[in-house]
Amino acid sequence: MIPQSKIDEIIDAARVEEVVGDYVSLKKRGANLLGLCPFHQEKTPSFTVSPAKGIYKCFGCGKAGNSVNFIMEYEHLDYIPALKFIAEKYQIEWPEVQISDEALAEEKRKQREKESLQIINNFAEQYFAANLQQDEEGIAIGLSYFEERGFRPETIEKFKLGYAKDNWDHFTQTALAAGYNQELLIKSGLIKQSEQGKLYDAYRGRVMFTIHGLNGKPIAFAGRFLKPDPKSPKYVNSPETELYHKSNELYGLYFARNAINKAGYVYLVEGYTDVIQLHQAGVENVVASSGTSLTENQIRLIKRFTDNVCVLYDGDAAGIKASLRGIDMLLDAGLNVKVMLFPDGEDPDSFCRKQGPLGFSAYLDENKQDFIRFKTSLLAADAGTDPIRNAELIKEVVQSIAKVPDAFKRAGFIKETSAALKVEEQLLITEINRLLRNKLSQQAHTTIPTPEEQPLNYEQEIKQLIDVQAQDYQEKDMVRLLINFGHLPFEGYQNVAHFIISEIALDEIEIENQLVHEVLNETHKQLELGEPDVKKLVNHMNPEVSKFIAEILAMQYDISPNWEHRYDIIIDKMEDKYLEDIDSAMNRLKLKNTEKLIKLNKEEMLKAEQEDNFELLNDCMKVHQHLLTQKSKLSAKPGTVIV
Repeated sequence: MIPQSKIDEIIDAARVEEVVGDYVSLKKRGANLLGLCPFHQEKTPSFTVSPAKGIYKCFGCGKAGNSVNFIMEYEHLDYIPALKFIAEKYQIEWPEVQISDEALAEEKRKQREKESLQIINNFAEQYFAANLQQDEEGIAIGLSYFEERGFRPETIEKFKLGYAKDNWDHFTQTALAAGYNQELLIKSGLIKQSEQGKLYDAYRGRVMFTIHGLNGKPIAFAGRFLKPDPKSPKYVNSPETELYHKSNELYGLYFARNAINKAGYVYLVEGYTDVIQLHQAGVENVVASSGTSLTENQIRLIKRFTDNVCVLYDGDAAGIKASLRGIDMLLDAGLNVKVMLFPDGEDPDSFCRKQGPLGFSAYLDENKQDFIRFKTSLLAADAGTDPIRNAELIKEVVQSIAKVPDAFKRAGFIKETSAALKVEEQLLITEINRLLRNKLSQQAHTTIPTPEEQPLNYEQEIKQLIDVQAQDYQEKDMVRLLINFGHLPFEGYQNVAHFIISEIALDEIEIENQLVHEVLNETHKQLELGEPDVKKLVNHMNPEVSKFIAEILAMQYDISPNWEHRYDIIIDKMEDKYLEDIDSAMNRLKLKNTEKLIKLNKEEMLKAEQEDNFELLNDCMKVHQHLLTQKSKLSAKPGTVIV
């Protein structure tokens, strides 16, 4: 058995547009990609890939799923071989030996620890936020600091900013009193233990930044010290845990995802406050590397959402030169890179506050430049007339140009660099070709097989469609609601997902569709950790579940803003009336269940008549009357349609 951590690593690496793009010619169409379906013959493209949702869907033949599903379908592989196929594509080491019982037990232990750490972080996020808003010290120190930086209340709430009291063990005692495990609290980095065995808070007298995972849940924290103290570090960060790996995360990505997809590019900054300030100014397609050098995993994460990056630099020349290697890594990954330099002494946070939202956005648009030009001018100024330094400069720039994937762009950069550095074009071309040949020789080539033709069986599809409409559309509708609104509030319950799970359990509704049953079970598990996570459902270990979720996600649509802005036509969005939808859908599901109980009860009545069991017959008639009354009430409710 392959460890869950390895499965997660492979799925995180497998961008659906990259995996599918190896087999299908895809063209940009809004936020999605469109191509001819590889699973059936068609002349008009109906095969859609959604990078944001991580799914594909053919509206011609109906096939849908995630990256692993695609390889399973196309290469005719089972789940584990498909994972191995993708691992080889992304050069991810595959465990060659069968996992032992001991290793499997260790894997399960890690998964339990990960889930427990998530629960602890949920608690800590709420604790720090409450300190900031309700505690006298937190308001006086923490809240005033954020307000001085210009952060509005809604921004503070959005990013879950908080405050850690300047107290030796206030959080420690609060967490232990709430029943959280001491060992896991230490592993989380939220509390520490002295050599004498005394427990104390890791964060004291610091403003707190919550680091969220792609699912929006708190996975780590960073605490900033406000007092000038050479003995205390400016920032204290969460350690590496089963839940948090710093090199795999980008601060603010959860909040930036939709804006990145809409804009088609992302701004890359360094610090937490840079991200928050830009968001507040309306520039939401921004993430931070959190003060560390870019890693391959972070770049891979960016590529899941866009191929276009603009790196925002402050005026620190030394810092810029130190980060050039990271930008070369972006180029090597096939990303299109631009850079922008702020005036001396300014960073994105400070400059945004001075210029205001409109001035800042205008400055961004006017001052972006291609990285190669930027690097050439930066290093040329540093090299001066020194021939040795100039030779090193040419080598540096050539290495960057060789990483640009587009041949036409490379040609343009060669011409510009030749003129700027007064070097023969042919010399640059020769060196770049040498680098490209070396790179190609190191890469393994794979032959892509041609798919077998798969004619459609229309009679079977129509029968399946009728069966779905007749048998389980109510159950599938509940899954649609879970995906779209599971995290939203519902009066008297934790959220919508909690309401749906509770109602189904309370009414003892039997779920007939096994895939729906698995989704509800997974959602119930996730509720214990916080909110339901759609990504886990899309990448469910059961390939049929992931296909099922992909089909539902593929049916979602976005309303064009032109209806309102250009034509003055207001159309209700799904989220505007989700409470009505959920109420109606739950009534339909209850009605279906009631009709099923009526049918079963009638069979029991017939059996009682045949056996002259009058006592049983009398009981069945009472049940029948009760069920008819229940059916009548449900049918009378608004939005309940009887089929």
